[in-house]
Amino acid sequence: MKSIATALGSVLMIGVLAQPARAEDDAGSWVDRVALYGDLRLRYEDIHEEGNPDANRDRERGRARFGIKAEVHENVQIVFGLATGGDNPVSRNVTGDGGFTSKEIALELFYVDWAATDSLNIHAGKMKTPLFRAGKVALIWDNDLNLEGISARYHAGMFFGNVGIFSAEERSGQDDSALYIGQLGLVTGLSERTKLTAGFGYFGYSNTIGNEPFYNGAPKGNTVDANGNLVFEYENFELFMQLDTAIGDWPLQLYGHYTVNNEVDRQDTAYALGARLGSTKQQGNMQFRWTYLDIEADSVIGTFNDSDFGGGGTDASGHIFSGQYMLTDNINVAGTVFLNQIDGFQGGVKRDFDRVQLDIGFKFE
Repeated sequence: MKSIATALGSVLMIGVLAQPARAEDDAGSWVDRVALYGDLRLRYEDIHEEGNPDANRDRERGRARFGIKAEVHENVQIVFGLATGGDNPVSRNVTGDGGFTSKEIALELFYVDWAATDSLNIHAGKMKTPLFRAGKVALIWDNDLNLEGISARYHAGMFFGNVGIFSAEERSGQDDSALYIGQLGLVTGLSERTKLTAGFGYFGYSNTIGNEPFYNGAPKGNTVDANGNLVFEYENFELFMQLDTAIGDWPLQLYGHYTVNNEVDRQDTAYALGARLGSTKQQGNMQFRWTYLDIEADSVIGTFNDSDFGGGGTDASGHIFSGQYMLTDNINVAGTVFLNQIDGFQGGVKRDFDRVQLDIGFKFE
């Protein structure tokens, strides 16, 4: 994996350097080539897990993010992003506790975006997850997850494709774990107000059997042995569909996403179905969303999917209801309710898991 990633990185560098130099007269002020963006979210959260009083929480949380996008060469942009939170790959939230202690700031993004052609973009570094997710549902990848490696996106006419190689875990004296991804899809207009996006993909991890779960050793629903090491490999096939249309003046989106882990014989499937009505583009807009998810224990790596649903990870099913209202173009209030069930496949019992989140968000760009 290292040799492949190194070779691809070399190709990226050669391609960037081969781009024609920008004429000084066209460069303008550096201020014209730098854009700042950021957001702040304040949250009240209540959590209740049946039969587990230690998991019950009533807390204040916050998330702040700040980033810079800079054009450094013709068709080449670099992005840096800072965010609250520690090293958790699927959460940038910090909790109001610890006797008013200062909160951590982490480097959550650093990548190059090279527009190699009008149809091809190549990213290298720590980037936003480049894969298409129907309805932006965190069935497989949490919304806060940023991958590290190199990826390419191709789009021409109605077709698009994503490929990438990412370093999930580097181990001294042992084989590393890499993530390989590929997607192929199409976007087609069915009518003046209706668009369909559909496709399929593959993603797989190398060298998971016999190694600790990623990040902090917590299985997050995945099957582990007596030593706490993963028992299975994870190589998945996925299907996705998203229909964008409208009912009167209200945008409507219907979506479905399905994946199966081909390396296990049971507890191998995850899927999401849902609908979104409304928009959040400007002051006065409203949006409502419903999603149903069923994520079996070894269907996906539990470290990297939704960190809120069912307490985070796999082995859970249930509903998510949410609503959002735009107070201004850049300020919103929102509420989300999780009515989930932890399925208890890993030696536990089925139990209800409920979570309520009330948010107010601010952003600039």
